[in-house]
Amino acid sequence: MTTATRIDWTREHCRLLRAIRDEFARTRPFEGKTIGTGIHIEAKTVALLTTLRAGGAQVVATGNLNSTQPAAVGALWAEGVTVIGEPTKDQDEHREYQRQVLAARPDLILDNGGDLFAQYLDDPYPGLLGGTEETTSGRMRLAPLRDRLNLPVLVINDSPIKQFAENERAVGQSTLESFLRMTNRATTGERVTVFGYGACGRGVADNFRGAHAKVTVVEADPVTRLRAHLDGFETPSRDKAIAGANLIITVTGARDVLTAADLPLLRDGVILANAGHFPFEIEAAGLLEAAGAVQEYEDDLATLELADGRRIHLLARGHMFNLAGPRALGNSIESMDLGFALQTRCLAAVATGRVDAASCVVPVPADIDAAVANAYLDDRY
Repeated sequence: MTTATRIDWTREHCRLLRAIRDEFARTRPFEGKTIGTGIHIEAKTVALLTTLRAGGAQVVATGNLNSTQPAAVGALWAEGVTVIGEPTKDQDEHREYQRQVLAARPDLILDNGGDLFAQYLDDPYPGLLGGTEETTSGRMRLAPLRDRLNLPVLVINDSPIKQFAENERAVGQSTLESFLRMTNRATTGERVTVFGYGACGRGVADNFRGAHAKVTVVEADPVTRLRAHLDGFETPSRDKAIAGANLIITVTGARDVLTAADLPLLRDGVILANAGHFPFEIEAAGLLEAAGAVQEYEDDLATLELADGRRIHLLARGHMFNLAGPRALGNSIESMDLGFALQTRCLAAVATGRVDAASCVVPVPADIDAAVANAYLDDRY
């Protein structure tokens, strides 16, 4: 009897990508083209990138900060995907790996956070057809650059499927699951403050409430804050929400949501965790510098000991803790299968000229949303 891997398990349960891979092996929409990507490299990504390979693409990939999984890298190399760089937490190394992806002059870019498209504009080359952007953070970054890009760029995160299936459902589930796996701490009766009430924040708040935590929401936008209130969450002032929390989770996409300036507000024993894409929502460097001593644990846990005796616990050094670290598995297979099906269909639309520069930093076309939704449901009933 042979032992299969988690990557094998993941591929088996990516039903949509399996079907698309078979289709692309026949239709070859990416024949003769190179796709460059800087996306989290983990088991689900293997299913995505090898589907693009089946469609005829040469794929040149690098990972994101602190989320590259060596087993996934090995699986990609074995199927002809070029993977640039090692797992890293260093921003400069990360940028250099991205520069090397762009040095391959890809015809299509599959971006995650807007990094590759932004670097492309610094040193543009002929022949780029366009591509996709995975995240809201990336869309916010690229939207002001539409006139300079002047290429079709389809934003996966603006698909309603991505919003409710992955952001609201799966991010909340994986955040709760990762907290339990990393800390082995209870949620019942704990006071949890969630920063941000977009789709991801709603999912996090709902999942922790479902796990019997007392959840408070901090949201800068007054209308969205009202929504959180009407959804049954406490929405006090920022300072009150920080001071009352046993666990604080940031999921905003903004910079410096929690900084060393907030240390006087934090209660002894509070746990700080970031579930947002970029590792700058929690100013980890400033918090670590302000600590009198730091106790490091395995599994990317750290305890900051302050001069007054308080202890502050930090998960994954402020990186996205539901995907970073040795115990993180990321979002559910089904949710990523849906999102990555959108990715493959959108990249094929760009590659074959079905969309043009008028579709620059815009949501997934409605017909692609409908096709992916039908494909998922047709196999269920």
